[in-house]
Amino acid sequence: MSSVNFESKIHSMTAKNLTRTLILDIPKYVSDKVKIEGWVATRRDHGKLVFIDLADRSGVVQVVGDEKLSSLRPQFAVEIIGVVKKRPASMINKKIATGEVEVTVENFNILAKSKELPFDMGGEDLNLELPTLFDYRSLTLRYPKVKNIFKIQSYLMDGFRKAAQDLDCTEVFVPTISASSTEGGAEVFKLDYYGHEAFMIQSPQLYKQILVGVFERVFAISHAYRAEPSVTTRHLSESIQMDCEFGFVDFEQLLDYLEEVGKKTLKHVEEVGGDILYSFGVPKLKLPTRVPRLRLGEAQKIIKELTGVDHTKESDLDPQDEREISKWALKEYNSDLVTITHFPTKKRAFYTMPDPDDPEYSLSYDLLFRGMEILSGSQRINDYKALLAALKQNKLDPKNFEIYLQSFAYGMPPEGGFSFGLERMTMQLLRLANIREASLFPRDMERVDVRLTKIKKSKTAKK
Repeated sequence: MSSVNFESKIHSMTAKNLTRTLILDIPKYVSDKVKIEGWVATRRDHGKLVFIDLADRSGVVQVVGDEKLSSLRPQFAVEIIGVVKKRPASMINKKIATGEVEVTVENFNILAKSKELPFDMGGEDLNLELPTLFDYRSLTLRYPKVKNIFKIQSYLMDGFRKAAQDLDCTEVFVPTISASSTEGGAEVFKLDYYGHEAFMIQSPQLYKQILVGVFERVFAISHAYRAEPSVTTRHLSESIQMDCEFGFVDFEQLLDYLEEVGKKTLKHVEEVGGDILYSFGVPKLKLPTRVPRLRLGEAQKIIKELTGVDHTKESDLDPQDEREISKWALKEYNSDLVTITHFPTKKRAFYTMPDPDDPEYSLSYDLLFRGMEILSGSQRINDYKALLAALKQNKLDPKNFEIYLQSFAYGMPPEGGFSFGLERMTMQLLRLANIREASLFPRDMERVDVRLTKIKKSKTAKK
């Protein structure tokens, strides 16, 4: 009988009265026998002693046993029975929550084996090129630092949801297939829908506006699709949007709401995930009571004064402009956030309300966080005739927006809203180099789970 099978048999006799203990709870059970389950993160052999870092969903703990543990390799899923013991003061690991204890192994059971790893996962940083990171995505997501990116992302989502609910928004769930292009333009994915042309939505915009006429205040978490023919560090073909839309509001109220939601969302992450932010070297958030607000033209003049670069005739801020005005906001207002308003009407979506005092510019806004836009929105045109005219002016066929226009034909109040990009916020908060790192399974021009070139080669080989 192999040692593994022998240990498994012993285990079955001794473990049946034990329930599983999560690793994070281990310090509560000093001197007690426990059963823990998880993955082997690392193994270190020191003579006749073998040390293993075992990880489950709650944390990591060191287990120690004899040379029988040498049969375990990284990423094996195992069940271990042992006694919790305090570690000597000189051996305490302050980097982990269980660092004051370890588990002395009495027996173990291999639940699932792992192939030999294609790269070392034992260090603090994985240091892989992006193609490799995503070619082995199901494996690299297990790496602690990569996994923590998505813990932070879940905290962002949780913070947003709570902030929206604090503003009395009802959560709604909208389709991702539409009969029309949300904003016009060519950057949409078309599909054959039972012989008819349909589109993957660029945003949940039209549906959440319709629902203002139902619930008055709504929020939606939705996938959005943009067929942008470019590969940048800040764009994805499929992304997750966190949207709010409000009825019976004016422009100033919308600015107040977007800044409130942004600050509450970020504060929530710092409160519940501060240890992870610290591990990424992220500085403490600077979120003042009053977020600085600038019109686009004002921001461009400040940038010109600071850098000598004249972009005052441009219709938007480029990435370097966003970084420069964010530096200004941090220096002058001690703020990680800055709101930019009044973008040219002709450069915004058809439903954007022109400023009544200066129709060349719109009642629109972006929110910048530490040098990057993380939100965009506007007050919307709520008058049916004006909306119809805006569609025609943008060369869009009103027939393709029938259900959308129907809502405005039956009394839509003054309304507006905004949309956060979840991956953008994650990327910027953790100071990641590429937005793809902030997507569990990124979609872009080069990849749908696997590299598209690999799919093409495989199809060619079969012919």
